[in-house]
Amino acid sequence: MDELQQAFAQESGEQLEHIEDTLLLLEKNPDDREAVNALFRYAHTIKGAAGVVECGFIVEFTHVVENVLDELRDGAIAVTPDLIALLLNCKDHIGALLGVFVDGAESPDEELLARGGRLTERLRAFLPASASLPATTPDADVEVSGGGPVGTDCWHISIRFGTGVLRSGMDPLSFLRYLATLGEIVHLTTLCDSLPLGDEKDPESCYLGLEIDFNTTVDKARIEKVFEFVRDDCLLRILPPHSKLGEYLQLIESLPEDNMRLGEILLKTGVLTEQELAEGLRMQALNQPPADEAAPPPPLGEILVERQVVQKELVEAAVAKQAQVSEKKALEAKLVRVHADKLDKLINLVGELVIAGAGAQMLALRCGDGTLQEATSLISRLVEEIRDGALKLRMVQIGETFNRFHRVVRDVSRELGKEIELVITGAETELDKTVVEKIGDPLMHLVRNAMDHGLERPETRVQRGKPARGTLRLNAYHDSGSIVIEVSDDGGGLNRDKILAKAIERGIVSAEQSLSDREIYQLIFEPGFSTADQVSNLSGRGVGMDVVRKNIESLRGTIELDSTPGEGATVRIRLPLTLAIIDGFLVGVSGASYVIPLDMVLECVELSEADRRMAHQRSYINLRGEVLPFVRLRDHFEHEGAMAKRENIVVVHYAGQKAGIVVDELLGEFQTVIKPLGRLFAHLKGISGSTILGSGEVALILDVPALIQRAAGNEAQTASLGARQSGAPLLQ
Repeated sequence: MDELQQAFAQESGEQLEHIEDTLLLLEKNPDDREAVNALFRYAHTIKGAAGVVECGFIVEFTHVVENVLDELRDGAIAVTPDLIALLLNCKDHIGALLGVFVDGAESPDEELLARGGRLTERLRAFLPASASLPATTPDADVEVSGGGPVGTDCWHISIRFGTGVLRSGMDPLSFLRYLATLGEIVHLTTLCDSLPLGDEKDPESCYLGLEIDFNTTVDKARIEKVFEFVRDDCLLRILPPHSKLGEYLQLIESLPEDNMRLGEILLKTGVLTEQELAEGLRMQALNQPPADEAAPPPPLGEILVERQVVQKELVEAAVAKQAQVSEKKALEAKLVRVHADKLDKLINLVGELVIAGAGAQMLALRCGDGTLQEATSLISRLVEEIRDGALKLRMVQIGETFNRFHRVVRDVSRELGKEIELVITGAETELDKTVVEKIGDPLMHLVRNAMDHGLERPETRVQRGKPARGTLRLNAYHDSGSIVIEVSDDGGGLNRDKILAKAIERGIVSAEQSLSDREIYQLIFEPGFSTADQVSNLSGRGVGMDVVRKNIESLRGTIELDSTPGEGATVRIRLPLTLAIIDGFLVGVSGASYVIPLDMVLECVELSEADRRMAHQRSYINLRGEVLPFVRLRDHFEHEGAMAKRENIVVVHYAGQKAGIVVDELLGEFQTVIKPLGRLFAHLKGISGSTILGSGEVALILDVPALIQRAAGNEAQTASLGARQSGAPLLQ
């Protein structure tokens, strides 16, 4: 595709998203006229843009949709659930047609054409046989003048077309022709001064502005409707006859042109005529001081006020507008759009820079040169700031992902015969764009399961004393260097006994095992596990939840589930903020290096001799009156060699749990560039990735959640063994 076709595909995709969001909003508020108008504009924009790129099958179908929306806008048909459902299906069909265009096919396949035909027939049922567009005179000539007096008994229309109206298939002249059918265009000024010079000019962009004096008997709403097709892509102001001073002031404030002089501002708002401006400039030239004097010429505004051509307030407003234009231009110069691929390449280069900087700092320490160490320390600090800045560029809000589920909840709730409301909080929470791209499918599984299994039918909820409408919540927040995403519902919760019985039946656990409620709930993530009595279109086949866990774990995240019988359930996903570079804490065991994510480190304490002697009997210590389970990396990874004379415990935390990691050496903070492990090492437990040290050696990044779970399991086994040996009853 060429650049124009790519722009059409991208912009049409955005318009389709707006259509879906607006339809869902309109379903909740059928009297929202602005939503109806917005729908028409979105559809018309897609149709016009499709015409520009000569995509006839999109133009043809969207035209029928547009006709229905026009009837809806005029109040000829009402907003009903059936109409909303039909329009949502039409939006999906336009999206499918857009996919055909992107793939480069000349026309849709037979199945897609048949689907479009069925939708078209359903749309035509909403169109009256007498429906027609307002009469226009496309061949009428519009006289364009460059000057003339402002009509005191006329409407004053000020319009600045957006640069993209031509690409959308809009013709500014057609609006004038249609306007002429409603009254008389007394005077029209064409504004072309925003037209760029030379190579800056884009032949496909519109740089046109119009100032129109219009004599008519129709009301303001009817005049505004003439420009409805481009309302979102233009700046339009309509002043009634005998406009008051305040309205002119507002018009001056809203002018979009850049680099305008005061006289041009007053002229283009209809305050001045060209003759009055020319006379003012002539008077300014006559009062020009001699060349040998450094005094500036008298301001044009003062001359116009003295000649009583304009009011002083209007001149002051025009001067203020000039200052605003300068500030706006300076602000826009600071914004730059960057392609995602270039951003990813930047992150990779920053990662290599971090590794190279660490190597330089290590060499400086070996040399013992204080000046060199100071220089490398400064470089490391600057690299850290560059790293943080680059990573912030990749952070995006999760709200866009959450908002996609409004349509899902609407469709599924109707399919299941349930009343479900989606509540979104924490939409402004930011995380790495790579994580956002990969979290969509797992969230889809969780949302569908919550609606199918968690939330009850309205009659059941009423019997249980609940509102008939169930609530599904999506929430996101930051916690300890991670992002937490929660999917919760106020349904019936999980049936603990049913899950356990199913797990015993399938041999996942034995009947003699003693499991906590949380451990039992985690069983639903086992492959093929399902407690559904019936298989539905949404769930019940035991496929999905195990895939969810695998996808989350592939992002170095964890998933857990809490439930309260009769009150609902919450699935909690914890993910790293970024998958590229993190701050780490470097430790050593038997000459090998490991990295612990610094955000999870609480403190470091030395393992006492007494605790070391008891380490073979128990896997916990007393940390200031608190039982702290620990895992010894030497034993976990089966390192050989002599024990270190001193050992340290790194206290880590995750998801409200604490544990200790016993290591030989504490090597300090380390900027960690995360490198994924290959499939050969996928079976390793307790490792989430690798990194390269400044020396060129490879260090493994510890999977802290897995190690905490291992430490907690060791503590439970030790306590169980001790209870059996002492004859004490086990705690259930």
